[in-house]
Amino acid sequence: MDRAIDDYRSVEGRQKAAIFMLAIGHEHSTQIFEKMDDEEIQALAEAMSTLGTINAAMIERLFVEFADLLSSHGGLVGSATSTERLLMSALPEDRVKQIMEEMRGPAGRTMWDKLGNVNEAALANYLKNEYPQTVAVVLSKVRPDHASRVLAILPENFSMEVVMRMLRMEAVQKDTLDHVEKTLRTEFMTNLARAARRDSHEMLADIFNNLDRATESRFMTSLEERDSEATERIKQLMFTFDDLARVDGGGIQILLSKVEKDQLGLALKGASDEVGELFFANMSERAGKMMKEDMEAMGGVRLKDVDDAQSAILTEAKTLADAGEIVIAGSGDGGELVY
Repeated sequence: MDRAIDDYRSVEGRQKAAIFMLAIGHEHSTQIFEKMDDEEIQALAEAMSTLGTINAAMIERLFVEFADLLSSHGGLVGSATSTERLLMSALPEDRVKQIMEEMRGPAGRTMWDKLGNVNEAALANYLKNEYPQTVAVVLSKVRPDHASRVLAILPENFSMEVVMRMLRMEAVQKDTLDHVEKTLRTEFMTNLARAARRDSHEMLADIFNNLDRATESRFMTSLEERDSEATERIKQLMFTFDDLARVDGGGIQILLSKVEKDQLGLALKGASDEVGELFFANMSERAGKMMKEDMEAMGGVRLKDVDDAQSAILTEAKTLADAGEIVIAGSGDGGELVY
């Protein structure tokens, strides 16, 4: 019979890490394991294999402690200097230098050198929203091999427009180059650096988004008692099914074409009136009537099934938003949520 750990105070750091990895599940733990070396994985695996039975209350307490640590403003002071010092105590000097350079952004003396070290997918995602002439200038200034990879990712019609501009392009005036360079620095590079510095509240919002409703509610209640300001910030960042009300009609129609009919019916059983009306308004009269009949025929449904269906549709919505196929308007500022 497996032994049980009853006293949370007796749980050591390595055991807490093992419990955490088991609790977040295969999909998320795999991503963390990929960042570890063999010794770290072995140490964690040994701790996992000897844990025994861990009750739900202990798991909840661990997550609350984790949330407290991440949302604490006074407990830690993070800076490049303190990070480098900590890394130097655990890793070889050349590896630390490599990590710090990657943190500080793309290497290179000039903007064009830096762009050559930016992931081609990230660069293409930015350039696809610029004028073809601007993109032609940018691609003419970076290394040919990098330009070719970016060009291959851009939408076909748009990329041909860029190629035609490059064919007809004469010597670019210095003031034009300066303007393009300034725009890249203030818009693209700044956003790239901001994306790399992921806020702890954003991390927790993503984790909480993947919890079932009852567990999320327990965590939120416990966290509210300890840090109401952090809790409110996390709530603002969480992406819930009700947030689909910020998708326009065209986006909802695209989403409708991607989700399963039965899944949508379950999700709408637990949706707000506003979201439900938005979905029905973007169906044909016949499809809407059939959906309502199907939902009525379901009778009572389990809350977990509703949560699972809504989670699957939210995942699809995020995927479509990432691909630029739908836009999720920001709350209150008229902006856009970027995932």
